[in-house]
Amino acid sequence: MLQTENIYIFLIILPVVSFLYSSVGHGGASGYLALMALFSFAPEIMKPTALLLNLFVAGISFYYYYKEGFFNKKLFISFAIISVPLAFLGGTIEIDASIYKKILAVLLVFAILKMLNVFGNESKSIKDVTLWQGLLVGGIIGFFSGLIGIGGGIILTPVILLLHWGKMKEAAAVSALFIWVNSAAGLIGQVSSGVHIKMESFVLVAIAIVGGIFGGYLGSKKINNQKLRYILSFVLITACLKLFFT
Repeated sequence: MLQTENIYIFLIILPVVSFLYSSVGHGGASGYLALMALFSFAPEIMKPTALLLNLFVAGISFYYYYKEGFFNKKLFISFAIISVPLAFLGGTIEIDASIYKKILAVLLVFAILKMLNVFGNESKSIKDVTLWQGLLVGGIIGFFSGLIGIGGGIILTPVILLLHWGKMKEAAAVSALFIWVNSAAGLIGQVSSGVHIKMESFVLVAIAIVGGIFGGYLGSKKINNQKLRYILSFVLITACLKLFFT
């Protein structure tokens, strides 16, 4: 993995990605997968590596948002109760590399829209999530989380905001823990199906943690990083196009 061409550029960009995602309560898997796609990592390496990075960065982000009092336990349980077993199931399934790339490209669109603040408005009137809504949304996101190697927060946060189920930082806190449990379940599912985690992945973890700590701390308080988000959006769009047409 670390012998990949231009790996040093990858290692420089990695903590920037983890910083930006952690600042909005996400683990960054969609960003890591986009980077790995740009640097031509193999899908069998991309999935477990992204989930492993998610575990650490999302965990750090959740800690800071929880510490600031933004976590809504009831809202989290509504989605997580079914997403965890389905994330495990998705993690046990191996799909064709070309299909994997196309699904990932579609999911990256959510990441791009989130980074561009398309889903940035929060409502003053908050609605309760019904049981069937939580099961449906959590189940679908959880399954694709394990299948593709993301935590699902990049999809869950926009859904929470669009349907007025929570405010911005509340959605970030819920999504951070949602990402953590789904990433853990998906990774366990992959390992149980014979996927091996390369030791080199832990070098990437150490680098991503640095960005995750700063992002989680500043994001849970106040930070304006819109210019960096535009840059990351460009990277995501480039990766998205590469996945679609290669």
